[in-house]
Amino acid sequence: MRKAIVVFAILLSVGVIAPSACFGQFFGDRNINRDSLLRVRDSLNKLTVADHAQMMAQLGLKAVRPGRDPNSTDPDRQPNYDELKANPYCFYPDPLITFDGKKVENARMWNKIRRPELVRVFEEELYGCIPVNVPDVYWKIIKDEKADLGGIPVVIRQLLGVVDNSSYPEISVEIQAQIVWPDDGRKNMPVILEFSWMMTDPRHPFGQGKPWQQIVVERGWAAAQIVPTSVQADGGYGLREGIIGLCNKGQYRKPTDWGSLRAWGWGASKMIDYFGTEDLFDATKVAVEGVSRYGKAALVAMAFDERIAAGFICSSGKGGAAPWRRDCGESLGNLASDGEYHWMAGNFIKYGADPLTGDDLPVDQHELIALCAPRPCFISAGSFEADKWVDIAGMFIAASKASPVYELLGRKGLATDVLPVVDFGLLDGELAYRQHHGGHEAGPNWPYFLDFFARYIEPSQ
Repeated sequence: MRKAIVVFAILLSVGVIAPSACFGQFFGDRNINRDSLLRVRDSLNKLTVADHAQMMAQLGLKAVRPGRDPNSTDPDRQPNYDELKANPYCFYPDPLITFDGKKVENARMWNKIRRPELVRVFEEELYGCIPVNVPDVYWKIIKDEKADLGGIPVVIRQLLGVVDNSSYPEISVEIQAQIVWPDDGRKNMPVILEFSWMMTDPRHPFGQGKPWQQIVVERGWAAAQIVPTSVQADGGYGLREGIIGLCNKGQYRKPTDWGSLRAWGWGASKMIDYFGTEDLFDATKVAVEGVSRYGKAALVAMAFDERIAAGFICSSGKGGAAPWRRDCGESLGNLASDGEYHWMAGNFIKYGADPLTGDDLPVDQHELIALCAPRPCFISAGSFEADKWVDIAGMFIAASKASPVYELLGRKGLATDVLPVVDFGLLDGELAYRQHHGGHEAGPNWPYFLDFFARYIEPSQ
């Protein structure tokens, strides 16, 4: 069942928006057509609506406020992009004031008191708790292939992380991953780990220019990918499958159980475990990268797993680096709705239902960024024209409000609360921000992030 759900979801992401004439290009002469995919979509939507309703019943909620929709004819549902209206809540929680009102004075107090209490609240109210009974993962090398990537001899390794399902054999989870590294005999390579929409062959990239993997291996590093949907489906229809369903033995979630973002981050942590078993890679020098929902996943992963050395957090928006207390682009209501609630813990939904709002959350996303301190974290966004849904200014504000934590820990934050112009990066500190001229993508900021990361793993640079 789990494998079928993943396959159907991939087909829908490609096929439902594509003309019927294009199906042959993707699927050859197999008997796949638009109508059958639409029937699958409707079936999955029913599962999602039922799961969302079940969680709403657990929380005692009748309805959630609708999210923003740029295609809606209802003016109240149109996203706001007017900065004069974007800040309905002026006061944000202070990351350096504990929940019982004490000022955090030093690194020890941050690490012993404030950080743990923030982690607890982010788990219980937003992203969910990883259960204690998560089974082990056994990594298998599917194939090692020697290849040429832009004139560089490389090895491309395909991996499969098989999760022990002996406690509930009805659900199987197999994590898809890939690593590319220069085939020159070096050891202890730094690794850039991407949350990827699908496994890609860097020798045949999408779009123009060098693939990001080539840029990485040119530096003598390893480039790795993990497919998050092989860990946990990207939809409420899959919450009783995948790693969440396996741990729950096919039952519905409870309000504090983990959502897909936390599950995807767990998958990245399992990859770091694997890197630690191979002398090819340095598991203490792993940076995570992701765009959009996978930008959210990269930030969540880094915040909770302190082994992650750095983060390249791209166009992450709400649930990522953008504050809940802002009204710009995507809204809290979007993430509480049946379209996106699966990313979050069930408890989060209540903040999208009256009388609660984002201002009632005990934390905000600047404190999630602060959980990454003192490690290097690069917040990336595209142009206002092409990436405004993710609240570009809001992500800058959150990074600015996280800066005092970096400074408390002896590192440099953004050192300004003035939003820089496009293509001017704030890159001097451990917390960095740069808005590039492109769209909802990482591409134009890759060179800047890699230089940024190199400062911390290659001190001579």
